[in-house]
Amino acid sequence: MVVIGLTGSIGMGKTAVAKMFAAEGVPVFDADAAVHRLQGPGGRLLGSIEALFPGSTGPDGIDRAAIGKAVFGNPVALAALEKIVHPAVAEERRAFLRRHRARPMVVLDIPLLFEKGGAKQVDLIVVASAPAWMQRRRVLARPGMTPEKFRRIVRLQTPDHVKRRRADVIVETGVQKHETRTQIRHLLTCLRAKLRR
Repeated sequence: MVVIGLTGSIGMGKTAVAKMFAAEGVPVFDADAAVHRLQGPGGRLLGSIEALFPGSTGPDGIDRAAIGKAVFGNPVALAALEKIVHPAVAEERRAFLRRHRARPMVVLDIPLLFEKGGAKQVDLIVVASAPAWMQRRRVLARPGMTPEKFRRIVRLQTPDHVKRRRADVIVETGVQKHETRTQIRHLLTCLRAKLRR
């Protein structure tokens, strides 16, 4: 099995690229979706998070505003939260790989692939990337996003130019969607041909 690690900074189109892989029949593990499940209504991490950050959870799961206030700009609190979340996500990822072990390839959609050492666990690194002005425009269009919040998020992430340098494949998302889809299909054609050899 070829394990493709898909990453990209906020607003770079990584989610759209993941959907394109899925549409081509490649199983995709979405780390963000796993986090939402684990922290959503009835999620198994809610008790641990509430114990550490009282008042940060409720019947709808985690209160994003409350947890954001508790950890943004506080590296110690953020590290404590990550200590709860990251092992649980890793467990979900291992279960996904077991479920799909007979497949020729899978995609691990991991936003912090470089930042958290996940690059060592994949065979091929794909980085979704777009021009900085486009990234900014996309992110600032999101509800509740501010320029200051955007700057804080970007500071926590490996810069795009570094990700591009470390990538095995760069998927350009600053183009028309059909052009991005063509890049994905070309990559999959090459990988499938290699696997047949």
